[in-house]
Amino acid sequence: MRKVSAAIVLSVGLLLSACGSGGEDPIIIGGKPWTEQYILPHILGQYIEGNSDYTVDYKEGLGEVSILTPALEQGDIDLYVEYTGTGLKDVLKRESESGQSAEEVLAIVREGYEDELSATWLDPLGFENGYTLAYANDSGFNAETASELAEISRNEDLVFGAPHSFYERQGDGYDDLTATFGFEFASTESFDPSIMYEALSSGQVDVIPAFTTDSRIDMFELKTTEDDLSFFPKYEAAPVVHLDTLEEYPELEDLLNELAGQISEEEMLAMNARVDMDGDQPQDVARDFLVEKGLIEK
Repeated sequence: MRKVSAAIVLSVGLLLSACGSGGEDPIIIGGKPWTEQYILPHILGQYIEGNSDYTVDYKEGLGEVSILTPALEQGDIDLYVEYTGTGLKDVLKRESESGQSAEEVLAIVREGYEDELSATWLDPLGFENGYTLAYANDSGFNAETASELAEISRNEDLVFGAPHSFYERQGDGYDDLTATFGFEFASTESFDPSIMYEALSSGQVDVIPAFTTDSRIDMFELKTTEDDLSFFPKYEAAPVVHLDTLEEYPELEDLLNELAGQISEEEMLAMNARVDMDGDQPQDVARDFLVEKGLIEK
């Protein structure tokens, strides 16, 4: 009987110990289906595993915000990196205001996600990945601002190309973009985000909504325009985490907030270029970045 009782006590003790350490389930990190979003989950995940006893699983390329938001809300993933402007306009359906600061946008989305989605925004990683309207260097026209590009579209038969999700976005998508600036495109095309730059460079389309940290802007020598009407809100990259996850893994919030401000726009561009131009694997690029910054051991 003593042996049986001891075994029971030992089993209960091991169970409580496992629960106290945050449970045995890995933290599941999701991501969107394009270069930067293949790298960022590994930066977060490798940092977590390198600085805690937590383990991580990845669901890279799971989908765009329309897929990731319900996945987060339903607990299919624990966290992913989102952009504040996307959370503001696409998820919360809030309007941005001209001149609104990054801190103001972050405060709005943090409160909104906590109230509506049982999730929260942690501290931004240090870079913004916004939109810029891009066109080919040999297009035959020149525009410094989006308004100038819109004027050109009203006089020439320009074709607009974008990911399918951009046409569905409310607030900062195609319909609102054309209405705000007065664009008149002859037609539109849908492309996977990974090939829309090549489609622009090869002349299949004339204008795309490029990401400001995408290395293919330089790779294809594209020209970009200034958002002179402040149409697009701030798009600071930050981890978005389910509140239940933070309760289950009590060290996680402080751990991820240690990455705040660690990634500059130049560093993100360089990492994207290694994948897009050099063919390196996202997980290797993420590890090299963390090691070089002294954030994990080699």
